Amino acid sequence: MLRLVRAGAVLYLVLLSSCGGEAPPSPPPPEVRVVTAKAQSIENISEVPGRVQAIRTSQVRARVDGIVERRLYSEGSDVKAGQTLFQIDPREYRANVSAVSATLTRNQATAANARQDVERYEGLVKEQAISQQEFDAAMARLRTAEADVAQTEAQLESARLNLSYTAVTAPIDGQAGRAQVTEGALVSASSATLLTTIEQLDPIYVNFSQSSAYLLAIRQEIAAGTLKVPELGKVGVTLLLEDGSTYPHAGHLDFLDLSIDQATGTAAVRAEFPNPEQILLPGQFVRARIEAGFRPHGFWIPQRAVLLTPTGASVLIVAEGDTIAARPVKLGEERGGRWVVLEGLKNGDRIVVDGIQKVQPGAHVRVVSADQPAAGAAKPAEH
Repeated sequence: MLRLVRAGAVLYLVLLSSCGGEAPPSPPPPEVRVVTAKAQSIENISEVPGRVQAIRTSQVRARVDGIVERRLYSEGSDVKAGQTLFQIDPREYRANVSAVSATLTRNQATAANARQDVERYEGLVKEQAISQQEFDAAMARLRTAEADVAQTEAQLESARLNLSYTAVTAPIDGQAGRAQVTEGALVSASSATLLTTIEQLDPIYVNFSQSSAYLLAIRQEIAAGTLKVPELGKVGVTLLLEDGSTYPHAGHLDFLDLSIDQATGTAAVRAEFPNPEQILLPGQFVRARIEAGFRPHGFWIPQRAVLLTPTGASVLIVAEGDTIAARPVKLGEERGGRWVVLEGLKNGDRIVVDGIQKVQPGAHVRVVSADQPAAGAAKPAEH
């Protein structure tokens, strides 16, 4: 029995010595997939909401008192400048024109008679057949008669002008809106009764605004040379309509306000678009994509490579020796699942895009290009 216990102890010691002689192998470094940063020219696109506005708006108002006899256009139709829209009862104004015309004829006759008197008196006063005082009185009558003629001519012109105002015409080409008065309505020149509104829709404006912080950042980038921006009239703009479709005609910026609205902290910006099909209507909501230049040395990186925290954005870089390092970056716009990186990267940086959850800064990793399949991935079937 004692021999069996000793043999078991010897066997235990042999097994123990064989296990403790070599440490277990360490796990392999985690695998990460990377993309290599490469500077390229990137368009600077800003997307903002906007509202459509007619390029010209004219309020058609009454310029004489009277009763509206007829409406001579179809509401909502296109009208031409000079086209008659409303007819106000003209009879009173025609009578006034006739009365002033008669007065003018009488005054012209008086002036003609006074002129003949002066012509006769000129010879008589030289011969001293009449006194100088009589000649001066004849000259005064002539000047008075001529002044009456001039005054009456002005009154006749005014009367004819008021008569022309009874035919209310369109001041501009455009689309006439709903009539604000009906036949039989009394309109007034003193209160400038609104009859209708005309809006010119081709071309058309889109108004939007940019924050002062955004404009300041743009100016700083332009000064630093990291952003190249064309002239204002050459900045292209495209529109996204409410249904998500793209407006078929491209526009351009034509106005940038140089002051900041104190209430909103924004600057007014306006773009002009062709609108031949009248797809855009005043008051319509759109989204404007402003193509404000390009960055000659920007970087595109996949959205999943960016770590967003309350303190900012960062990426993981594979540094020398295949170790992980965190790098803070400044982001631009996000487009198509990718971020534009404005600052923090340089050419050749290896950016971790897959395997971020498995590593920490300082850890050693095994690097796989994003174009290569990961370890253990199924190979494509051969045909």
